[in-house]
Amino acid sequence: MLRRAILIVLDSVGIGALPDAHLYGDEGSHTLGNICRIKGDIQLPHLTALGLGNIEELTGIPPVRQPLASYGKMAEYSAGKDTITGHWEIAGIFLSQPLRTFPQGFPQEFIDLYEQAIGRGVLGNEVASGTEIIQRLGEEHRRTGKPIVYTSADSVFQVAAHEEVIPLPELMRLCQIAREMLMGEMTVGRVIARPFLGETAGNFYRTGNRHDLAIEPPGKTLLEYIAASGLEVMAVGKISDIYSGRGVTQSAASKNNMESVEQTLAYMKRKQAGLIMANLTDFDMLYGHRNDVEGYARALEEFDARLPEIMAGLEEEDLLVITADHGCDPSTPSTDHSREYAPLLVYGKKLSAGVSLGTRASFADLGATVAEHLRIPALEHGNSFYHLIEGGKRYDDGK
Repeated sequence: MLRRAILIVLDSVGIGALPDAHLYGDEGSHTLGNICRIKGDIQLPHLTALGLGNIEELTGIPPVRQPLASYGKMAEYSAGKDTITGHWEIAGIFLSQPLRTFPQGFPQEFIDLYEQAIGRGVLGNEVASGTEIIQRLGEEHRRTGKPIVYTSADSVFQVAAHEEVIPLPELMRLCQIAREMLMGEMTVGRVIARPFLGETAGNFYRTGNRHDLAIEPPGKTLLEYIAASGLEVMAVGKISDIYSGRGVTQSAASKNNMESVEQTLAYMKRKQAGLIMANLTDFDMLYGHRNDVEGYARALEEFDARLPEIMAGLEEEDLLVITADHGCDPSTPSTDHSREYAPLLVYGKKLSAGVSLGTRASFADLGATVAEHLRIPALEHGNSFYHLIEGGKRYDDGK
């Protein structure tokens, strides 16, 4: 009997500030809520039918009497609000301290050592928007051949380079050197290669050849438990990078949300038991960080339109989960991630529908539930809610 879990992470699609959001400067953040409020007429019929509006009140997304999925939201137990922290927690890893950030840029002594190691100077070394900094420094980069280095409120060291000035293999070498140097007291979660193209300021654009070099998870993840049990772990988008490839048995790169959906559907058609896990990064990368409410809303509508295909491809024993890893509210002045709850929609042909899953204490509850569904050993962290959905009850009518 084919048993699978299909886990789709809508990168940054948070659903309201966590109680400790003030510690991160994120009071009032509500990625989904604020987008729906500002947009007013957002069209998400399939997410609505699953029960998105049953999680909490959202403008234009009403609760439905008989949601197709079970629904709830998850609090982040770990400290932090970045991609790695959220994904690792889904997979059963808690972090007691947030990953280190560099709000003033990297220390000059580190930059000096990095320049010596790569054999060339660098530009930037500041907190910046990736799309803005390549417009501002792109022409100087093309003249000098110096890569552009920058960071954000997240634990990242990003290296941007024009593909015709620093070819992709050389850019990867520069990033690998940074990855090796940014350990110990200088550890950051990810070193990210940010290639771009274009001729002049104003028309530089980032290509889809991004690559993330993440630190190793500090413990055994859900993905490794699944693979050790002889099942497949099929990673779509940057999932393999986030987990440093650990536990991943198959991986498909993607350059945008729709390509991630296509890769997910392709894996579903292979009918292999195990986990299909996808990250849809456009919400965060293209719209959240750029404070583009209209673009974010449009991307949500585009994903919603693909949901019927995903649901049509499900087998009888499949578990489909739609969730997020953090917030990135495009309506706030900040262009950084926000400390938010993650929405939780859980659907399966043989699973209960319309069950309120409440507010889960950690993202790891999801990983524990996936583990129980796949009948593999329990994770170190997380409380499974599988008992709430496995009975096949169709609606939580209060009886």
